[in-house]
Amino acid sequence: MTDPIRLLIADDQALVRAGFRMVLDAQPDMRVVGEAADGAEAVASVARMPVDIVLMDIRMPAMDGVEATRRITASAAATRVLVLTTFDLDEYVYAALRAGAAGFLLKDAGPDELLAAIRAIHSGDAVVAPSATRRMLERFLPALPDGPGAAPAADRLGPLTQREREVLTLVGRGLTNAEIADELFLSEATVKTHIGHILAKKALRDRVQMVVLAYDSGLVHPRS
Repeated sequence: MTDPIRLLIADDQALVRAGFRMVLDAQPDMRVVGEAADGAEAVASVARMPVDIVLMDIRMPAMDGVEATRRITASAAATRVLVLTTFDLDEYVYAALRAGAAGFLLKDAGPDELLAAIRAIHSGDAVVAPSATRRMLERFLPALPDGPGAAPAADRLGPLTQREREVLTLVGRGLTNAEIADELFLSEATVKTHIGHILAKKALRDRVQMVVLAYDSGLVHPRS
């Protein structure tokens, strides 16, 4: 039997933490190893013990979830962060994704959706529906100017082949692997191989960061 997924719940509301713990500890493949009432406590907990996934609230006292996510992903490569938010279009959530979070989930999601998201993150898969990620990026990316020092798209996409750029574009547009396979007349296994190459070549953590790259590099334009 494989080891259970080790979880840390970071939220400033004790009742929210208790509710999540009750659901998570009831799963045979999950174990809550700790709780944190703010970002600073979450960072300290990850540094002190092995944690696979942090369920991270964004708006917390002392240190918010964005800064906590940035510190955790920078110092604990094996730990992934699932952002939990009350709002599906929140500038703090987008900032957390750019800081290294693996994805986001609404706090009012059902238990089955939460459990599926945790298992998806643990397996390295996508966490949120691409369409949900796209809605957020469409809202906030236009407000992020490239600036005179920004690298052109060709430089950002550097080592990617033409086919890999096509796959990245479709990921950015919100297509699933099966839909990408149909669009490009490829097998789904080949699409997964291309995605693996993109992740490796660009040193990306997951599909969410692929979507960010597709927008940042101009392959996909807001509301295109």
